Amino acid sequence: MEEREFSGDCLALGVLDPADQEAENQRVLKAWLRFQAALCLAPVLARNCLEASGGQPEAALARSRRRCPHGEGEIGQWIQQLAARGIRALPLTAPAYPPLLRGLSDPPPLLWVRGEIADLRRPSIAIVGARAATAYGQGVAEELGAALGSAGFVVCSGLARGIDARAHRGALASGGRTVAVLGCGPDRIYPPEHRELADRVARAGAVVSELSPGRPPAAPHFPLRNRLISGLVQAVVVVEARPRSGSLITARHALNQGREVMVVPGPIDSPHAAGSNALLRDGARPVLEPRDVLEAIASPFGALAATDPPPGPPGEDEARLHARLLGQSLARDELAREFEWPAGRLAAALMGLEIEGWVETDRDGGLRAVPATLRALRGRG
Repeated sequence: MEEREFSGDCLALGVLDPADQEAENQRVLKAWLRFQAALCLAPVLARNCLEASGGQPEAALARSRRRCPHGEGEIGQWIQQLAARGIRALPLTAPAYPPLLRGLSDPPPLLWVRGEIADLRRPSIAIVGARAATAYGQGVAEELGAALGSAGFVVCSGLARGIDARAHRGALASGGRTVAVLGCGPDRIYPPEHRELADRVARAGAVVSELSPGRPPAAPHFPLRNRLISGLVQAVVVVEARPRSGSLITARHALNQGREVMVVPGPIDSPHAAGSNALLRDGARPVLEPRDVLEAIASPFGALAATDPPPGPPGEDEARLHARLLGQSLARDELAREFEWPAGRLAAALMGLEIEGWVETDRDGGLRAVPATLRALRGRG
């Protein structure tokens, strides 16, 4: 799906703060809350309706033919609770919305963020794995979190027990930045014993949810959460995963989104590592030390400035093609059919993108975009 610019009040407002009592801010925030409550479990439909409605949540909700299941009183209470917790709303239409997520076919229509929104746009690596992890796996996750955090990467995970929590703690211990993605509404923390950890993450990064307030940590929410973790990052590192674990879902999302998938090898007779070892057998890159992760995404080992990503490719044609190829791979003939440009125009734009390192060919022969952050890490200013 082609990335599109939205217009209207929402674009001008960008980030929405529930604590801002200005009437227009409250009107727009309530409209987004109604839209999210109706469509947060159907992000593809949500995006399609927003695009067809010029980015206006009221019109998009009407087009979806779905109804918000919550009344105005409940929505008003949500806004008060979110304001008290310092949680802000980031619509898909906002300029501050993470570009890696916007490039997906199923981006969250609205993100709730407690902490630093800019960390969602910075070079990031996910560390995920088993909840019931071994002591070895937990130690590796913490070591990786600390090393990647100290190298300047935002460490992203899901705040779960086991590997996730140790990855967050490692990043925090190194003075790095970290992002926790919830599988419940922004007004809840799961598991509840990680409330203090979530507070620490919010002070040194961000706690994020795409679900409407009040949503419990239910099973259908976690596959959505997993695709959000992989969508925010340049690479996913799996540390211990059983054969049918959520971490393997995250890895599949990462592959579909064009992200690098790496795995810490485990004992061949360990059930805790059976799923992650299977990823290695299928071609995932092994991680034996933190340097392997950094080299895999062409970053020098050492300090990396955590800055906002550089701008995208120059030129209108190049920018449109790059946005279309973010998060997915397409063949040249597919692009030709979709854009309906003269052959010379398409060839010239693609050649410029490939020469300058904005587009690369994947192992199946398709073209995919190199995110601006990853291109910068490779030294292509």
